[in-house]
Amino acid sequence: MLQKLFASLKSRPREEPTADRLYRLTVAQARKPGFYTAAGVPDRIDARFELYTLHVLILVTRLRDIGEDGIELAQAVFDAYVSSLDNVLRELGEGDVAVSKKMRKLGEAVYGRMSAYETPLRQGDAGALAEAMDRNIHPGVGAVLADYAVAARARLGEQTLAQIIAGPDWPEAPQ
Repeated sequence: MLQKLFASLKSRPREEPTADRLYRLTVAQARKPGFYTAAGVPDRIDARFELYTLHVLILVTRLRDIGEDGIELAQAVFDAYVSSLDNVLRELGEGDVAVSKKMRKLGEAVYGRMSAYETPLRQGDAGALAEAMDRNIHPGVGAVLADYAVAARARLGEQTLAQIIAGPDWPEAPQ
């Protein structure tokens, strides 16, 4: 009897939670080669963190603009992002005390980036966004990334919650 129960549990396909799937799709967008080639973002872990944060911000702000259902999903996507950061640190062999300290620093960095980018992103102010990105990501990449971010914000702004849940339609990465 127990054998049948465990066999049925193993055979059931597990559906990936919506927030986790949206986070995975967002990371896939941030990993597009054009960001590292045409836009000139250095292919380093800190720069990838910056691109993930930017993309999560774009998605989360759009979801929050949709209303209550979007706000709940935005929080779940953000939680998936934070959980992913924690998992990466653990996979790199960090212990619990080190993870806690590094997560606090990463949390401050995420909050700082989101604070610096959200207003210009919402206002479509590519100039202010570019300045912040040149400071935070890498000098000289801000203009291309800001134009992309403003376009991504506009494109997601045209999509309904159902369309985003089906899979966000991001603009092409810089080429």
